[in-house]
Amino acid sequence: MNLGLRVAFAAAVAVFAAAAPAQGARSGRLVAFNSCPDLVTYAKANAARFVGPYGLGGPVGVKSAAPGGAVTPTAAADGAPTPQQGVDYSGTNVQETGVDEPDLLKTNGNTLFTITGNQLESVDVSGKAPRLLDTLKLANGWSSSDLLLSGTHLLVISRGGYWIQPLPAMAARMIMPVPSTSVLTEIDVSDPSSLKILKTLTLDGQYVAARQIGTTVRVVSSQSMPIEVPWVTPTAGMSTDDATARNKAALASSRVKAWLPTYHLGKQPARPLVQCRDVRRPPIFSGLGMLTVTTIDLAKGLDPIDSSGVMTDGRIVYASPTNLYVATEQWAYRPLPATPQDMPVPINQVTTQIHDFDISQPTKTTYLGSGSVPGYLLSQWSLSDFQGVLRVVSTDTPTWWGDSSGESQSFLTTFRAGGGKLNQVGQLGGLGQGERVYAVRFIGNDGYVVTFKQVDPLHTLDISDPAHPKLLGVLTLPGYSAYLHPIGDNLLLGIGQDIGAQNEPSGTQISLFDVSDLAHPKQIAHASLGQGWSAAESDHHAFLYWPATGFVMVPFGQQAVGMHVGKGGIDEIGRVVQLDAKTSSLPQIERSLVVRGAVLTVSMQGVKASDLKTLADIGWAGFPTPEPTPVPVAVSGKPSTGTAVPSK
Repeated sequence: MNLGLRVAFAAAVAVFAAAAPAQGARSGRLVAFNSCPDLVTYAKANAARFVGPYGLGGPVGVKSAAPGGAVTPTAAADGAPTPQQGVDYSGTNVQETGVDEPDLLKTNGNTLFTITGNQLESVDVSGKAPRLLDTLKLANGWSSSDLLLSGTHLLVISRGGYWIQPLPAMAARMIMPVPSTSVLTEIDVSDPSSLKILKTLTLDGQYVAARQIGTTVRVVSSQSMPIEVPWVTPTAGMSTDDATARNKAALASSRVKAWLPTYHLGKQPARPLVQCRDVRRPPIFSGLGMLTVTTIDLAKGLDPIDSSGVMTDGRIVYASPTNLYVATEQWAYRPLPATPQDMPVPINQVTTQIHDFDISQPTKTTYLGSGSVPGYLLSQWSLSDFQGVLRVVSTDTPTWWGDSSGESQSFLTTFRAGGGKLNQVGQLGGLGQGERVYAVRFIGNDGYVVTFKQVDPLHTLDISDPAHPKLLGVLTLPGYSAYLHPIGDNLLLGIGQDIGAQNEPSGTQISLFDVSDLAHPKQIAHASLGQGWSAAESDHHAFLYWPATGFVMVPFGQQAVGMHVGKGGIDEIGRVVQLDAKTSSLPQIERSLVVRGAVLTVSMQGVKASDLKTLADIGWAGFPTPEPTPVPVAVSGKPSTGTAVPSK
């Protein structure tokens, strides 16, 4: 596969797979469970097909159930930070205005909060130079944490247990459930020099994503089920047949608590996170994971005020101000190594399910409907909700499959919700024939899609008529863009990679496109940052654009590169590095932001202030060295950003 972006599949994944439906199948409305016995009977009947001598583990024959065939037995008896008057600062780079996204850094323009390992740092940024105010040790146990800020309340969202990021289309086997938790910690930041923990909420399930509108936060988590079932394994005195029989008996005797995630506040007893009647399932069996959307009002504390569950897995989350969408691939069997011919569903016939929730009411999350698109989505940027129309870009062959077929193509599909479904309005196929999507951006009725194999075609789309989306223009260039950002005046900035003679990555590039004429997009400027990768290529939160001056900054290994970007082109101002005299090391810069007339760069070692116009040094605030924390087990479908080696 090009650029060395092959993704290795892990042997342990905390999700359950089932066969995908035949080509052309469309997922309809989710089916609600009528009662707890209804839910438990359904779950047991489908889980029983995969129980063996090792519990829910080990290979399962593909022919044990028809592809996609579920067993349906008879049922048994003030929010995101607002700039203060006279204070100019940049917030988190988010996809939708008014919908805040968790990140490792938040600010209200006077105080900066960030996570370093298991520590929360509070930094005064109201003066000329940054000044460390307080360090609060967190007991979350992991360094993987995100922040959301609502007035004087800071929410820390952490992953506990073994963190396993799901990948699509696993092998034809069930994997033993892996316990995972999501820990939400409410911090009082009314006095940023004296941070105080108010309350902790622990959820069963792996934290997938969260979104904040006003004071309302919705947390999406995913738990592999069942839990607390006493599985056995063969021993010297127990045959595989006996182990299988005992495991089937253990499954049959499981109760509802094994099939519902729980939560607890502080040291209070655990409670069900979602009620049986609030759980739905796809009409086609989609595994035994439990996806939960939990609603919290930070103005009232951490007590969940609403929750909805879907018996499936969730991988990609996108939210507009009124709707939240969760997307996950229809699980497809990959053949076992011994029988590679037993692939019941061709890889280019797999579909992605999209579930739509109404979040227009701050205290309620309401399921609206579901739909599906061919293939796989790249990321949250593959979805866009505009004027009641959902636009989705998908590729029928996933990036990890390799380039052997050469038959891949991408689609733009449009939907409107109605009648309990996401109803397809229109579709445009044939984008990037033989290539795959590397970047997507929707701006109003315009769409931009970057595909890549050996060259980088930038496709420009007109979606003003959702029933008949049109491909207007294609600009072909060497290399590719992995992130696209509008910068005004019909200009589009792309961040990605140059390629060498053997189609290998040869360094980070910045490209500036004039898209004033969608039929004839043009590249008007190009800059190379040198060998390496920028975190902004895979994480848009690492990208900074300050419209007032046309200032752009991206992290680049141990540097942060500052540029002026506009119709005149791309002019590099300089590069910021952090050198702490105590450690004599150059940390990797994670984020940058603008506060008043300074640009602040943030690393695990501290915050540095530089002049916005010249990048001259202004001041430095170092962080205490965090205590070592365990590293979560993770499987990621994203390419490593590597370490930048700046050009001389």
